[in-house]
Amino acid sequence: MNDTKITLQQLKQRHQDFVKERDWNQFHVPKNLSVALAVEAAELMEKFQWVDNAQSWAVVEKERAEVEHELADILCYVLAFANACNIDLSAAFERKMQLNEAKYPADQAKGRADKYTAYTK
Repeated sequence: MNDTKITLQQLKQRHQDFVKERDWNQFHVPKNLSVALAVEAAELMEKFQWVDNAQSWAVVEKERAEVEHELADILCYVLAFANACNIDLSAAFERKMQLNEAKYPADQAKGRADKYTAYTK
């Protein structure tokens, strides 16, 4: 598998097949999946808990396999949630990007990390 060759739908199908083979659909309800997603995100965050911004790059290099596994776990639960709730991720992503573009105009947000409410009215 490779990001340049695999579609989002193929990833969703791969994960759906995995879940179906194990009869896990019964557990894949929005509450369970959202909690699992948060837990996996926390496991990724734990890798960077006590390091500063510059040191975080070293963590990625030193623990690359573990970081990749945690990120893949997050993706698995995103795909599972989308499958369970029949969400078209590409369409949802595009709608959200359009909202973000409106909230964070490039001419006002460029180089800034503060929330859009700090500079838009």
